Amino acid sequence: MEVTEGETVTDTPGEATAKRGRARRAQGQAGLAAPVKAELVMIGTEMLLGEIIDTNAAKLAQKLAGLGIHVYFKTTVGDNWTRMAAVLSQALTRADIVITSGGLGPTQDDLTREVVAAVLGMPLVEDPAAREHVENWFRRINRPMSPSNRKQALIPQGATVIPNPRGTAPGIIARRGKQAVICLPGVPYELETMMDETVIPYLRQHYVTGGSLHSRVLRFYGIGESLLAERLHDLLEMENPTVAPYAGRVEVRVRVTARAKTPGEAEAMLAPVEEEIRRRVGTYLYGYDQDTLETVAGRALRAAGWTLALAESCTGGLIAGRITNVPGSSDYFRGGVVAYSNDAKVALLGVPPDVLAAHGAVSAEVAEAMAIGAKDRLGATLGVSVTGIAGPGGGTAEKPVGLVYIGLARGGWTEVHRLQSAGDRERIRWHTSQAALDLIRRHAQAASGAP
Repeated sequence: MEVTEGETVTDTPGEATAKRGRARRAQGQAGLAAPVKAELVMIGTEMLLGEIIDTNAAKLAQKLAGLGIHVYFKTTVGDNWTRMAAVLSQALTRADIVITSGGLGPTQDDLTREVVAAVLGMPLVEDPAAREHVENWFRRINRPMSPSNRKQALIPQGATVIPNPRGTAPGIIARRGKQAVICLPGVPYELETMMDETVIPYLRQHYVTGGSLHSRVLRFYGIGESLLAERLHDLLEMENPTVAPYAGRVEVRVRVTARAKTPGEAEAMLAPVEEEIRRRVGTYLYGYDQDTLETVAGRALRAAGWTLALAESCTGGLIAGRITNVPGSSDYFRGGVVAYSNDAKVALLGVPPDVLAAHGAVSAEVAEAMAIGAKDRLGATLGVSVTGIAGPGGGTAEKPVGLVYIGLARGGWTEVHRLQSAGDRERIRWHTSQAALDLIRRHAQAASGAP
């Protein structure tokens, strides 16, 4: 499948949009206090070793952004006293709020409370309420409490305890002048509960947030990051709202963010910028925020009143798996066939043996026959097939690794798209699934009249 370029877009509308953005920025900033600055310190050697993925930082950053608090730095540091102290000390030179995650457990390498106390010059003391919480936790689960768990009741003198209803480790809010160090456990569901129930109300009460940050993510498929950036180059220079492209997994996202005193003002600032982006590159826009190609394709199929059947070879069921990850997909998904071998293509999909012999499994002719077979044998409105070479071996000069054919069949109509991907086996398979889902989306939206 080839992406064709449209006419060159002039910059005049964008220049006008940029000017309007500068004017809105001046109006929107009027009366706003200087933004509160936060820094995240994620603690745990296991993250540096790649044993776990840090999801806490993303959750914290999203929640802080919703309060209008700016996160300028995020540091990951191992369970080492000296390095933790250095990172925390540096963070306190440039942030109003420092939030840590991890290191509040009972073991010897859980050092957060000790490091925070030392950096702030506050002795550690046992908090009676925190100790009672830890003891009651073990009583509830009918297990003896290890003496090491008493460590979890220690907090810097004068600090505030953050209750932890989902675990043994209380959190800590320690103040130094106008600055706050907020310590949360590393267990994600514990951290999120404590953030929502205690930390966010605390921040709202004690810090002027300078308005709210509101963002919208626009999702694109079929255009590269560099070309998208060229089309939006003047918009990327705006300061409020800001426009920033990000390369994703065989797609591109554009985040538009506005800072204003109220959510309504922020939305009013976002709307014309989003409209200008749609005008320039809307043909590649498939969704917003948490949308994926499988969710959007599913909505389009439902709106069109269509059902779908799949015939997959090189993707090995990946497309069907993505479709069925969407709740309610049984409304439109009839089923799929993974026909990897030639024999399976003949037996399960009715691909004529002479077509396979004449053109080979990776060909437009076989993709067409597979799509027709899936549609007819599963009784669907639309049949979609994929056949290709995912590699790393199996390619030839005529049919290189990454060559894929995607077939579509509806009624007596058929269409085949040729896709050439690059990269490793996983990327080729994912790219193929993205291309197939985008074709499903486009055809179903055209039938339903949806944008």
